[in-house]
Amino acid sequence: MSHIYQPVMIRELLNSGGKASIRNIAAAFLSRDESQLEYYEQITKDMPGKVLAKHGIVERAGDEYRLTVDPSSLSSEERDKLMRLCDEAISVYLKKRGTAVYDHRRAALGYLSGSLRYEVLKRAGFRCELCGISADERAIEVDHIIPRKHGGEDDPTNLQALCFKCNANKGDRDDADFRVVREKINARQSDCIFCNLPADRVIASNALAFAVRDNYPVTQLHTLVVPKRHAKTFFDLFEPENALSINY
Repeated sequence: MSHIYQPVMIRELLNSGGKASIRNIAAAFLSRDESQLEYYEQITKDMPGKVLAKHGIVERAGDEYRLTVDPSSLSSEERDKLMRLCDEAISVYLKKRGTAVYDHRRAALGYLSGSLRYEVLKRAGFRCELCGISADERAIEVDHIIPRKHGGEDDPTNLQALCFKCNANKGDRDDADFRVVREKINARQSDCIFCNLPADRVIASNALAFAVRDNYPVTQLHTLVVPKRHAKTFFDLFEPENALSINY
C-alpha cells in the first residue's frame, strides 16, 4: 500500500477542491486496501449476513446479498422510514457503547508504535506466523502472545504476527505462541539431504514448501514438493503446509 498512498492522497485532495480532512484521506486509503476489504467481506459473511439471512431479511446469491423484499415495492416514505430506523439503531448503540464498539480492531492495532509493529512484521517476513499467508494477500496484525488483559506486555518477545483470521480465531483466550512454527520452518539439519540441496535444484518455492525435479522421475517432469519444516509423517504437517504444497 505504501506505493499508492501518495497518489491516492493527491487524487483525494484534487477531488475535494484542494483540501480534505485526514479522516477523508484515510477513507480513500481504506477504499483501495484489498486486505482490509477482505477483512470486512469476511465479517459480512460471518456475522450480519448469517443473522439477517436466518431471519429471512436477506438472501445470498454468490458474491451478492439481496433483500428478500423488493425495494421497488416500497414507497419512498417507507424506504426513508426504514433507513431512519437503521440510523437510529446505530446511534443508540454507539451512544450506549461509545468508542468501545471499535475495540476489536483497535486491539489488533495494539496501540503499538509504528516502529515496533514494523519490527515484529519484519521478523515474521511479513507473513502470518500460524498459517503462513503473506501480507500482500491478507492483513497481518500484531498479536500479544500473552494478552494484555492477562498481564502481557508490549515487549517484542511477547508479540507475534498473525493474519486477521488467525488473530480473530485466537482472540485473547490463551497464550498460544506460534513463533515456534517459524523457528521450525527455518531450522536446518546437517544430515538432511533436503536441507542441503543446491539452490539451482529448486524450481519453485513459497513460505512453507519448495519443489525440485525428481532425480529418478516416474514420468516426465516428475516433481517433488518438500515442506520446509521437518515432520515425521505427512500427517504431522499443519494444514497450511498441506494447502500450500497442493497449490503447486
